Amino acid sequence: MDTLRLEELSAGNVVAANGMTLKRGQEAFLAANARLDEFVNVQSAWQRVVFDGDEPVAFVMAYFDPEVDREEYRSSVLRMYVAGSAQRKGVGTYTVDQVAEEARRQGFDSLYAVWEEGDEGPGRFFQAVGFEVIGENEYGESIGRKVL
Repeated sequence: MDTLRLEELSAGNVVAANGMTLKRGQEAFLAANARLDEFVNVQSAWQRVVFDGDEPVAFVMAYFDPEVDREEYRSSVLRMYVAGSAQRKGVGTYTVDQVAEEARRQGFDSLYAVWEEGDEGPGRFFQAVGFEVIGENEYGESIGRKVL
C-alpha cells in the first residue's frame, strides 16, 4: 500500500470504483443508494477514489459547507467504503487523513462522521482514527467528531 493516491470521482474511474467488494456482512451498512455512478457530477460533494497503483481500494464522499444548519454536516464524511482486500492495511486511515487535510485547508477545525453501530459496522474504525462519539442523530446513528 505504498502507492496510495486520490483521484476525483469521474466517469473514467466510476466503473472500477463500483467493482470494489466489501467483506461479508458489511453490505448491510451501505446506504441504499450506494452506486457510485449516481454521484458523478454531484458538484457539491468532495468525492475521491483511492487507488493503490491502478487498483481502486476505497471511495470517500465528504461535504464542506460552513453555512449548513447542523454542525455535524458542515465538515463531514458522508460515505466511505474500503475494499475488503484493502482493509486493515492503512487505506482507511490514509483516506480519513486526506479528508481531514482538505477540511483544514478549507478552514474547518473539526471533521464529523455519522455511522450505524454494529459488529461489522465502521464505528470501531472511526473511533480508532480519532473520532469521538458525541451523540446520536434522529435515526439512532452515532455522530463522531475528530478535532483537527
